[in-house]
Amino acid sequence: MRTMIIAEAGVNHDGRIDKAIEMINSAVEAGADCIKFQTFKAESLVTKNAVTADYQAINSGDSNQYDMLKRLELNFESHQTLFQICHAKNIEFLSSPFDLESVTMLDELGVKRFKIASGEITNLPLLKAIAMTAKPIILSTGMSTLIEIQQALDVLYQYGCTENLISLLHANSEYPTPMQDVNLNAMVAMGEHFNLPFGYSDHTLGYEVDIAAVAMGATIIEKHFTLDKAAAGPDHKASLNPQELTTMIKSIRNVEIALGSKIKQPSPSESKNMVIVRKSIVAKCEIKKGETFSLNNLCTKRPGTGLSPMLWHEVLGRVSKRDYAEDENIEL
Repeated sequence: MRTMIIAEAGVNHDGRIDKAIEMINSAVEAGADCIKFQTFKAESLVTKNAVTADYQAINSGDSNQYDMLKRLELNFESHQTLFQICHAKNIEFLSSPFDLESVTMLDELGVKRFKIASGEITNLPLLKAIAMTAKPIILSTGMSTLIEIQQALDVLYQYGCTENLISLLHANSEYPTPMQDVNLNAMVAMGEHFNLPFGYSDHTLGYEVDIAAVAMGATIIEKHFTLDKAAAGPDHKASLNPQELTTMIKSIRNVEIALGSKIKQPSPSESKNMVIVRKSIVAKCEIKKGETFSLNNLCTKRPGTGLSPMLWHEVLGRVSKRDYAEDENIEL
C-alpha cells in the first residue's frame, strides 16, 4: 500500500503568502502527496492572555500565544491562492481548522478532507462541525488516551461521519519529541483497537522514526518541514529542510517496495545465484567403482549443480556404480 505523505507546512510560512507558495513548490519537488497548513483566526483560537508553550517561547521569542498566532494567520484570499496553486501542481491542499469559521471556509474552499489537530480532540463543537461536512477525516491523537479517542469518534459518528472516512494518527505533542516518548507500538495497538487505518504525525528530529512507522504499517506520515530551520518561529527547529524531506520520502518509497508480499520464496533477482552459492555432494577424492560412499570420500562443495546435500544420508552407505574423479558430482 502506498503511504500518504503529508508535508506539514503548518505555520512555517511565518504568515507570508510568498513563503507559503515557495513551500508548496518544495513539497512538490520532494514528492509529497499533500501539503498541510493551519487555518485559524487568533481571536477565535486563544484568549488575549494565553501563554505560549515552552518550545514556542524558546523558538519564537513570544510569551503570548495571541500575539504569536496573529502574526501567523493566513486570510481567506491567501487560502484561495494556495488552494489554486496546489490544484495546478497536482498536490493536495490540506489544512487543520482551529475554529468553526475556519471549518466553513475550508469546506467552501473545496478541501478533499479535514485534518483534526491533536489539541482539538476534546473540542466537541469543532468535531461536530467537521463531521457534518461528510468529508474524510484524519484525526491526530497526541496527548490522548484510548478513552478520549473513543469519545471523539463517538462525536464524529453521531454527527454523520462513518468509519470508512476516518484515519487515526499517533502523535506526541512535544516539539521536538524525545525518542523515549515516541512509542510506535502504541500506534499499532491504537489502530488494532479501533480497527481503523493508522499513521504517524512526527515531531522528532530527523526522519528515521517515520521510516520505522511505515515498516510497522502506517498508511499516513505527516512531517513538518521548513525552508529555514534557523528562522524564528514555533516549529522551524523541529522541522526538516527541503532536502531532508526529499530524502525521507525517497526512503519511505523504498521501504514500501521492500515490504513486498507475505510470500516467502526466491526472488527473481536472487534465483540466478542459487546454483552458484548452494552446494552439491561431490567426491572428496578419487572413488573407484564398487567402493562404498562414506565420510572419508564424500564432501559438499559449490556449485549446486548436482545432488543436494539434503540427500546426504541417502547417499552414505551406497556402493559406487562407477569411478569418480576428485570434486566430481556424485550421481544416484
